[in-house]
Amino acid sequence: MGRFPTSIIITTPVLPDIVSACLSPPPSSSEMSKSGALDLALGVGGKIKKEDVQSAAQQYENYHASYGGEEELRKSNYSDMVNKYYDLATSFYEFGWGESFHFATRWKGESLRESIKRHEHFLALQLGLKPGMKVLDVGCGIGGPLREIARFSSTSITGLNNNEYQISRGTELNHLAGLTKSCEFVKADFMKMPFSDDTFDAVYAIEATCHAPDVVGCYKEIYRVLKPGQYFAAYEWCMTDHYNPSNESHKKAKAEIELGNGLPDVRTTRQCLDALKLAGFEVIWEKDLASDSPVPWYLPLDTSRFSITSFRLTAFGRFITRTMVKTLEFVRIAPPGSNRVSSFLEKAAEGLVAGGRMEIFTPMYFFLVRKPLSYH
Repeated sequence: MGRFPTSIIITTPVLPDIVSACLSPPPSSSEMSKSGALDLALGVGGKIKKEDVQSAAQQYENYHASYGGEEELRKSNYSDMVNKYYDLATSFYEFGWGESFHFATRWKGESLRESIKRHEHFLALQLGLKPGMKVLDVGCGIGGPLREIARFSSTSITGLNNNEYQISRGTELNHLAGLTKSCEFVKADFMKMPFSDDTFDAVYAIEATCHAPDVVGCYKEIYRVLKPGQYFAAYEWCMTDHYNPSNESHKKAKAEIELGNGLPDVRTTRQCLDALKLAGFEVIWEKDLASDSPVPWYLPLDTSRFSITSFRLTAFGRFITRTMVKTLEFVRIAPPGSNRVSSFLEKAAEGLVAGGRMEIFTPMYFFLVRKPLSYH
């Protein structure tokens, strides 16, 4: 859901900015992301009652291997697990990452923000989006990519999301961006979409279908709502061929990624490719785009690097975040349990960097597939 696609980061402004952010008015339409410390504190928990955030965080943790949870428990309760995750984590995402919750390939000299936009434009170009087309974004988060791709391609995009808090925030941002006529949200489970067969001219997913408890079932639903002869493109979170399930370091990184990102499991690239074929798609091309990215995709999360432009992502920036969250929770501005959420998101960042360095994980296994003109 944007995938986050998911993509986790715990970040913070420099100390003077924390004070000014707490006192500043809501962001304008030109700078819509909620970047202030007070916005972060008030947003933790999403639609969960503030007094229930602590217990929700504990329940979420208990789904995962790091806390003794089993994969089958996560799969059978995926809707509850993923909803709790995004209620708890969305304000952290938006505070640190902006409106588009995903990673990107990156050129040398290119900013993180520029790379994220290019990553979204690449999808639009691969799908051949043109004005007048009706497009579906599966697991759209708060709609950052949806709005960017709608502006870039002049298409109408429907964002599918099963989290009420993210939809309310995305609807607000659509209004601020002046895109209410071309962009809309539908609250539904992507395993059971409320659309007729052959509805959309194109479908994409950005780091979102990794939340599916059954990837074949998810791809079959996408196949069903896509018009014959049209295309589906996605960036998937996957374990690569370098992953060894008998290697303890590999297993630890995978468990941290699952815990910090609301995932029932992380599938391999081969499993995703096989699932697409089982769902009925023709594979046009597929590739792990992380394999030849000039700048490592996980660089923004790497605390060994220092960046003025990405100060919030540095080790010192994260230290300030932890201190800020603890303080706001102590003075009862942030709900009890906020620091707990911050901690498991930190674990996620560590797992993602470890997985990236060992080349056992990718957040950008890309594929372009087609629904045949004649199908059964």
